[in-house]
Amino acid sequence: MSQDTTPAGTSPSPGGHLRLVWPQWQGAGAAVVEECAPEFPLDVARRGYTVGTKVLEAVLPPHDGPTATVSVTLSDDGLEERDGVEAKSIVVKQLMSALQIIRGHDPARITTLGGECAVSVAPFAELARRYGDDLAVIWIDSHPDIGTPDSAYKGYHAMAVAALTGHGDADVRELLPATVSPDRVALVGVHQWADDDFPNIAAWGIHSYSPDQLRTSTEPLLGWLGATGCSRVAVHFDVDTIDSNEIGLGLGLVPGGLTSSEVRRVVADIDRAADVVGLTIAEFIPRQVMHLQRILNGFPLLQDG
Repeated sequence: MSQDTTPAGTSPSPGGHLRLVWPQWQGAGAAVVEECAPEFPLDVARRGYTVGTKVLEAVLPPHDGPTATVSVTLSDDGLEERDGVEAKSIVVKQLMSALQIIRGHDPARITTLGGECAVSVAPFAELARRYGDDLAVIWIDSHPDIGTPDSAYKGYHAMAVAALTGHGDADVRELLPATVSPDRVALVGVHQWADDDFPNIAAWGIHSYSPDQLRTSTEPLLGWLGATGCSRVAVHFDVDTIDSNEIGLGLGLVPGGLTSSEVRRVVADIDRAADVVGLTIAEFIPRQVMHLQRILNGFPLLQDG
């Protein structure tokens, strides 16, 4: 079952700040996981997102509002491809659970700890329902995540922005309480494109900014944000945006991205320019922790209970 760990003295009253913990791993396609993390058995690599979520919980400052956890199965149930989406049945089930949790709190702000990129779909859609045309989405990621079931890659996490802008799988679209107009979505740091991404971004009108466009200044992005007229923004941060030549944080080791200092400056500038009502941290794969887990597996006195 999903867990609600609201601290004593607080309540899930409407308009608060919800921390949503969502260790979803099923949205990443198995073939890509196997290719990007060959040092682990596939079943270990796929579930690395759950480890990453636990690490985020441990290292981030404590949250003084309500915290809720989306229940995510660790079994192999529902991993088969359906309607052009790998693991569709289970990601749809977990999407429904996340939406139910968020609606129960009706928060004005949501911080989401994931999990792969698709964990932004439910909270950002709920924020879009609340704020309507006053919400912009800034998607900081090396990848555009604008795939659809017709795309070559069937991993749902690569379809997250498509879903948020009203495209892609019909069953997912039907569940969402609202979507975001593509002209209020900006892709930041994107430089890993698939061939079938280009027709979608051209047709939908989503703005994108490569790392080189933001190396020295955030002004191009801030100019776009000002032109939207939005006073509120939801920020998605995929940790693979950080140049892997500096540090490898995500599933794929992607060189040429934004540096950590550049990302910090971009996010700080966004925070000064608008009211950040949504923040997601996604795609963290803590390889050293996962190696340690494997080393310790089977040690005496560690298996009690």
